[in-house]
Formats: sequence, C-alpha cells, structure tokens
Amino acid sequence: MGIKVRTQSKKVNKAWLNEHVNDPYVRQAQKDGYRARAAYKLKEIDESLGLIKPGMAVVDLGSAPGAWSQYLRRRLSPQGAAAGQLNGTIVALDLLPMEPVEGVQFIQGDFREPEVLAALEAALAGRGVTQLDVVVSDMAPNLSGVADADAARIEHLIELAVDFARAHLKRDGALVVKLFHGGAYEPMVALFRQTFRVVKPVKPKASRDKSSETFLVGLGLKV
Repeated sequence: MGIKVRTQSKKVNKAWLNEHVNDPYVRQAQKDGYRARAAYKLKEIDESLGLIKPGMAVVDLGSAPGAWSQYLRRRLSPQGAAAGQLNGTIVALDLLPMEPVEGVQFIQGDFREPEVLAALEAALAGRGVTQLDVVVSDMAPNLSGVADADAARIEHLIELAVDFARAHLKRDGALVVKLFHGGAYEPMVALFRQTFRVVKPVKPKASRDKSSETFLVGLGLKV
C-alpha cells in the first residue's frame, strides 16, 4: 500500500513538473528575467486597468520571491529597465526572505503583526511617502484543505490589506488582492464594494485554468 502511494505521488510530481516546464508563462518568465510566472498576472491586471505609472508610491504585500516587485520596478523605471534609474517608491513585505530587487525596500515580517505594520509605515515615512497610489497583495495563507478554516484565513489577510489601504491610499488609489473562489469570495467582494467606488474581479490568463485563484481590484476609496 505504501509503495502504491509513493508511485502515485511520483506520477503527480512528474505531471506537475512536465506541465511547469512546458508552461509558456514559465518560459517567458525565464526569458524576461522574472523570478516567477506571477509577474504576468500583475502585468495583465495593470495593462487592462492602467494602474501603475512612473512617479507612483506602491506597496507590494506578500512579495516573495519578488516577481511582482520586479514588474513594479520596471513600470516605475523611465525606460522599463530592470536596473538603474527608478522614478517612484516601492516597499515590499513578506514573511519569507526575498532576494534584493534594485530600488525596492524589503521588510521581512508577518503582516498580521502590529510591529511589522509599524516598520512598513516607518519605511514609507523615511522615503517621504504620506499616501500610496497603489497597494498590491499576492498574500495567501497556507491552506489546510478545511474549507471554513481556509476561508477565515483568506478573509483575515484581505481584511488587513483593506484596512491598510483605507489608512494609506490616496482617494483615487487602487488595491489589488488575491482571492480564491469559495467561502471567502462573496464576503470579500462585499467588503470591497463597501470600501471602493469601482470593484473589478479579474482572472488573468496567466492564472492557471484549474486554479480557483482570482484577483479583486478596488479603485477609488469611498470616504
């Protein structure tokens, strides 16, 4: 019985590896110098809504391994460069370590902890930023497979991101969060509708078809 389980596991791993290696977004990420295919999710959201422009102040929550920060860095560069001149401010935060991205200030810590939030606020103040143009969040909890518990964890992270956006976004700013179809979906859409003037759910092409992952974009704070 144990051998059968291991064989099945090997088959699953081999199938995933095969799919990953042949994934056009994985190949494109390697070609473009992005650390993960996730860069194209943000790229598609940005290009469809015109969110990121040079000169902006942006916070990247759940930033590791750094693909979204890399994309933001290129968007804030006058020539879309991966290095060199940067026109704007990017502060990134994650529980996990992240290799440096030039021009991006990284804070390692748990977004749920008040002292980590305080460090993020201090980093923005240190760069002379009082209000943000955009907050992007690719944060996701470790899912247990228990639907109610997972929904609660997802809701908690998104509620924190919304609270942070309310406190720090400009009136016409934008918040992008990752969400999953399931128990947390409707309550979080309702929260966004209470908070933002325009709410757009987006399922980027770079998001795998079989994934329940989607993104919510809130544009313009309601006061």
